[in-house]
Amino acid sequence: MKHYEPPKKDLWSGRISNKWLYLHEKVHCTPLNEMPEAQKKSIVLLGYACDAGVHRNQGRVGAVDGPDVIKSSFGKMPNHLASHVLLHDAGSITCANSDMEASQSQLAEAVCTLLHKKQFPIVLGGGHDMAYGHYCGIKQYLDAKKQGQSIGIINFDAHFDLRKKTDQGNSGTPFYQIAKECRQEGIDFNYLCLGIRRDANDRNLFQTAKDLDVIYVMSETFQPAFLQEITTFINAFAKNVDHIYVTIDLDGFSSAFAPGVSAPSPMGFTPHIVLECLKTIIASGKLISLDIAEMNPRFDIDGQTAKLAASLVHYVAHAVSGS
Repeated sequence: MKHYEPPKKDLWSGRISNKWLYLHEKVHCTPLNEMPEAQKKSIVLLGYACDAGVHRNQGRVGAVDGPDVIKSSFGKMPNHLASHVLLHDAGSITCANSDMEASQSQLAEAVCTLLHKKQFPIVLGGGHDMAYGHYCGIKQYLDAKKQGQSIGIINFDAHFDLRKKTDQGNSGTPFYQIAKECRQEGIDFNYLCLGIRRDANDRNLFQTAKDLDVIYVMSETFQPAFLQEITTFINAFAKNVDHIYVTIDLDGFSSAFAPGVSAPSPMGFTPHIVLECLKTIIASGKLISLDIAEMNPRFDIDGQTAKLAASLVHYVAHAVSGS
């Protein structure tokens, strides 16, 4: 398979208990072409080892190494998953010769396959251009089922990522690309952004968001003090869609928590508000897939950003499996 790297067993190491007390003891390294159909709860970690879109968007490159670092940090964490819940590492989608579009296409195919096999995908990146490929994979899966079900996108991010695609897409264009395709197909573009910063989006992006009827919560409101109002926003959004795809851009967090990203800022949000929102989203029963973008080990400090990403994966994996 082109643009694909099988899982690396040497990423999964840590304390040895022989009782599956740690996640590296629980995980199965399973290539995509060997992935079984899930009989019970089953979670798949899939990397998107590509930062060509970040380079095109004039960001700090290095996120290509993000998936492996997140997996390694995650593997050292304690395992509280029920014994019947399966956990797979399916390797990573790769990017050769800066061919981001081929990587996005391969990601879409992989996500579609995993959903058909009743797996819950957690995609680890990598640039936020992964969102376009990830969404396309979910849509391909739902289109194949011919049920016409709607997809709501919830993006935890400081940026809209609604830049208009000119010559090539990049890490700043994925949701505009999705919106454009929704318009062409005559379907609703359901997009909720949490944590938007005025100092991180120019006036044209705010106008684009308005034109596309994007729902968003500004960073000064995306705070624990306003949790009740934010929860109301999320529940109202969830009520109007059939499935929810969540994407978490690590550069939305304050650099106090996430220094190792492509576009850091001290003005971002905290992990606690994100965890509370994830709790609400998962409780809706509509979460179909999730990804974490922009992990850049090259600029991380003491593995802090990797641990944040791994902790988010830890929470989601346990919550969606009911463990």
